[in-house]
Amino acid sequence: MNDDRAHDALSLAEAALTHAIGAGATEAEVLVVAGDAALTRFANSQIHQNVAETTVGLNLRFVAGKRIGVASSDRTDDEGLRRLTEQAAAIARVVEELEDWGGLPGPTPIEDVPAAYAPATASASPELRADGVRAVIASADAAGVTAYGSFSTGTETIAVANSKGVRAAGTRTVAQLLTVSMGPDGGTGYAEQASVDATTIDAAAIGREAADKARATANAVAIEAGDYPVVLEEYAVVDLLDMLGYLGFSALAVQEERSFVEIGRTIGSELISIVDDGRDPAGLPMAFDYEGVAKQRVPLLDAGVCRGVVYDAQTAARDGVASTGHGLPAPNPYGPFPLNQVMAAGDASREELIGGLDRGLLVTRFHYTNPVHPKLAIVTGMTRDGTFLVEQGRIVAPVRNLRYTQSYLAAIASTVAVARERKTLKGFLGGVVVPALRLDGWTFTGTTEH
Repeated sequence: MNDDRAHDALSLAEAALTHAIGAGATEAEVLVVAGDAALTRFANSQIHQNVAETTVGLNLRFVAGKRIGVASSDRTDDEGLRRLTEQAAAIARVVEELEDWGGLPGPTPIEDVPAAYAPATASASPELRADGVRAVIASADAAGVTAYGSFSTGTETIAVANSKGVRAAGTRTVAQLLTVSMGPDGGTGYAEQASVDATTIDAAAIGREAADKARATANAVAIEAGDYPVVLEEYAVVDLLDMLGYLGFSALAVQEERSFVEIGRTIGSELISIVDDGRDPAGLPMAFDYEGVAKQRVPLLDAGVCRGVVYDAQTAARDGVASTGHGLPAPNPYGPFPLNQVMAAGDASREELIGGLDRGLLVTRFHYTNPVHPKLAIVTGMTRDGTFLVEQGRIVAPVRNLRYTQSYLAAIASTVAVARERKTLKGFLGGVVVPALRLDGWTFTGTTEH
């Protein structure tokens, strides 16, 4: 989007780039991220905080041969740019050479993604967010539970200029409403929605979803740990995609031989297809990455078969291919990351997913998840805010939270049904579009007393 914000950010990036080249950089890259963010937070079914901030940050990658120094600053005046350059240059002089340095990326054709920006979000008022919160609290009141959470709206402008001729700038918007409802008998429920356009978020529906869960999970019972068929709701499926992206779908993970990805290898059910697509309007789109490279649509899994990984400039140079536009801000030890994962929908309704369980569990979401074995994508974590026992296709009781240790590869391989409805949610770093899933098995290793 070629708006005034993008133009100003790009002008600032070019000014900083001029300083770096004048200081003797053989290559240089400047990333400017400017944002307006606002948040309305509520607790005990009352708004207790309304905050807003405007930020501008510069990130300079100063290259001297094969030595790379990175420095950041929030000063935008000429003296601030000079000091930023001095700091990055000083770092470059003392760090070790990166022997396989592939150089900064060159220009790529970048097309605007109109779906990435909504004027209604950019101009969202505290009253708009308060109205959304009011709807959530009304749902909680009607159910006799208490609501907690936040409603955020933000505008982000990203601009990149480098010495290879990259000039990229654009503005996008993101809104998110999330809530946890808590009942008097220990029940909790969670719901969330993310969108480019804040006015499309259905606050009343989110409030009802969380409140109904809080009522339904009251007086949860304990069950034995073990292997259970499960239905994972969308909030739990987000964790699957985040972990698979972090552990395997990065070219750096493959190059370091810690990824499960082998192109052409079947690792999932034929019902599972995942792409990373920064232009898909169903998600939270972005036209280019933090290196100024146009984002490419990358098939990751096609009917359970590994088809690709995402690249930034450095990992692409190592493999002699082009960057797919998945670079993160420097310095970046984590490598490229799929910021816009989209899982294909299936044909099952929520009722059909649950109806297919003879005896199993319905899981709302996970938390405190950590990888145990990256190459096998084994992860440990816990259920949270709504876990239910299902018998003969009917929810019969809420159960206390369970700890699990589970291979996420085994999970996607055991998928037997996929919902036709999907939700747009925030993931670890970007946006995720996911359906609910039914799996043949999930390994729960421990129980909780409360």
